[in-house]
Amino acid sequence: MNEHTSPIPGAENPELFTGLKLEPVKTTAAGMPAVLNSFKHVFREAGIVRGLKALAQLNQKGGFDCPSCAWPDPDDERSGIAEYCENGAKAVAEEATAKKLTAAFFSQHSVSELAALTDYEIGRQGRIAQPLYLPQGATHYQPISWEAAFDKIAVALNSLASPNEAIFYTSGRTSNEAAFLYQLFVRAYGTNNLPDCSNMCHESSGVALGESLGIGKGSVKLEDFYEAEVIMILGQNPGTNHPRMLTALQKAKANGALIISANPLPEAGLMGFNNPQQLKGLLNRGTALTDVFLPVKINGDMALLQALEKLLLQAEAQEPGKVLDPGFISSRTTGYTEFAQHLQQQDMEALVQACGIDLPQLQEVAGLLKYKKKMIVCWAMGLTQHKNAVDTIKEIVNLLLLKGSIGKKGAGTCPVRGHSNVQGDRTMGIYEKPSVRFLQAIQHSFGFTPPAAPGWDVVEAIKAMYGGKGKVFFAMGGNFLSATPDTQYTAAALRKCLLTVQVSTKLNRSHLVHGEEALILPCLGRSDKDMLHGEEQFVSCENSMGVVQSSKGVLSPVSHELLSEPVIVCRLAKATLGNRSTIDWDKYLQHYDRIREDIERTIPGFEQYNERVRIPGGFYLPNCNREGNFDTASRKAHFNIATPLTLQLAPDELLMMTIRSHDQFNTTIYGLDDRYRGIYHERRVILMNQGDMNKRGLQSGDVVDLFNYHDGVERVARRFIVVPYPIPAGCTATYFPETNVLVPISSVADKSNTPTSKYVILQVKKHI
Repeated sequence: MNEHTSPIPGAENPELFTGLKLEPVKTTAAGMPAVLNSFKHVFREAGIVRGLKALAQLNQKGGFDCPSCAWPDPDDERSGIAEYCENGAKAVAEEATAKKLTAAFFSQHSVSELAALTDYEIGRQGRIAQPLYLPQGATHYQPISWEAAFDKIAVALNSLASPNEAIFYTSGRTSNEAAFLYQLFVRAYGTNNLPDCSNMCHESSGVALGESLGIGKGSVKLEDFYEAEVIMILGQNPGTNHPRMLTALQKAKANGALIISANPLPEAGLMGFNNPQQLKGLLNRGTALTDVFLPVKINGDMALLQALEKLLLQAEAQEPGKVLDPGFISSRTTGYTEFAQHLQQQDMEALVQACGIDLPQLQEVAGLLKYKKKMIVCWAMGLTQHKNAVDTIKEIVNLLLLKGSIGKKGAGTCPVRGHSNVQGDRTMGIYEKPSVRFLQAIQHSFGFTPPAAPGWDVVEAIKAMYGGKGKVFFAMGGNFLSATPDTQYTAAALRKCLLTVQVSTKLNRSHLVHGEEALILPCLGRSDKDMLHGEEQFVSCENSMGVVQSSKGVLSPVSHELLSEPVIVCRLAKATLGNRSTIDWDKYLQHYDRIREDIERTIPGFEQYNERVRIPGGFYLPNCNREGNFDTASRKAHFNIATPLTLQLAPDELLMMTIRSHDQFNTTIYGLDDRYRGIYHERRVILMNQGDMNKRGLQSGDVVDLFNYHDGVERVARRFIVVPYPIPAGCTATYFPETNVLVPISSVADKSNTPTSKYVILQVKKHI
């Protein structure tokens, strides 16, 4: 038995069943069930008055930004009925809950008692109402004053042999203002150890787009969807993860767009949409979305794209200048000749085998793309969490470059981000590998020399803690343990820290798997009013398409002891740095406009920040690709040459990808139902191809154990229920975080170092 597996149900891998019920898989998303579920969650947690007040201002101009996904709000008028989706409403319900946890709760419940709960049960407890401290060897959290909490953190940080022994994690929930101050403090303290949630999701997108096109962001605006001829959706489930995207797809469809979806699972949100803001949607007479569905194998996307590109090159040879965009290719790109030669050498039969789509269907799709020039390609973590993720995303770029589909209306790249300000955090400098240009701007603005050596990303930080090099762990939001790979290994790493600190709104598992000492610092949420010196403050966020807009809470906080994230950072900096700091932290504690003034003079694109962010709807940041330019060394876009990854599975092996249920957002579990997939009251399931079940003598409802043996280490998730599902042979799917325990810490994407959570080799064995 190695040290990061457990012989019995443990705090990181509860194994209790909750009662599985299966129904037919749905073929459309949203509609009346989405409306009813939204109100059920909001009214149960926040009550009718508080709940309706929050929903009325959610995603409205002058209101607060949804704490869920980063899909953009319309640039023009926003719906007065509901400018949010079901999961946005659930996220607000979680945050606006009237339940609160005081010192009495923690005196009654030990850490070990709380750790025995599931993630769903932990999240249902309520908002944390006051700062909490867990002394070394203690069994219960106890109240602590803010002053004492900051002093303890300062002492721990200032006692380290080097600032590089501290790790400062960031969640995508953090606002621009808080993120800017946070990275400023961390660099003034002396390290670039700034891992963040981007490292685990769209880091591969940023690397691929940066190297190919010169900017690590997508190029499209929401209005481009309405002018597109073709929209391709790869490795994404918008019905669950980005439901408001369905409205944009519906409008694009009405304007004549062709929608092609490639995914291992036939997700309801890809197939059809019952718009709850339209009568026919409420009556279950919605819009069919996908014109062509391609049930690609897990990680078969590069092979799929190359097969289509090869067919398009053949068509171009027959009709020169009509299929591709030779003028764009010759004037705006580099590497085309080598790329075309590489494609010609690829064996079509091998590509067909690798992607799992038969040649006639590939020829059909190539025929549909043949004369189209305005194409948008969307993708999410179904592409980013593979070993070859960066090259796969570069293959998307290759396809768009062939068609001249970047830098024009109705065309471009669209990585669909997860958490609501994860893109903004990176813009603000939350990055372990800052550019020389950014560090020079920090030095010029604040008069100190920031560290230049690269810091640790998420995987490197976990390994550093496990090896005793990372000794203080500070998390600005998020649920680090449940979000990260190799759960038992990560838990062991966190437990080796001298101090772990979590800035949080609600209780989560990362509070229960801790260092020798632990602190919980409760903060305001997006929906909470933020008062400073008697004046309401607002923060700002950046969405997936580069729009920066204000976010202003409307609800009275559940406790007077909550602080905002910007205030927490300032007070932490003052306590830790003292008179060593060249930064005037006190001015930021007077008004958030002072923060935005310093962002403006440090980060390009934020000219007249305070004025423009007050414009209803906000403003777009500069985007060179959107303007048809490429900020690469050659000033041109780069074609990339890569070969699809071939994996030879043993007869007893399968490939697993982790997915979300419809009742969750990232690690937050709202309920136990996955309505669109017809799975109710249970999360400990494995979706399997019927043929794979037959080969193993398995039937629906059988209980199995799941094993991964990467690098000779046994990782196990016990007691999962088999559910037959239309998924390609050799492929399986399970929910995270329950199966993060199987994702190896040492299996990462090339260049981006993102954990390969969608590419886990699995053995399935009947539970004994």
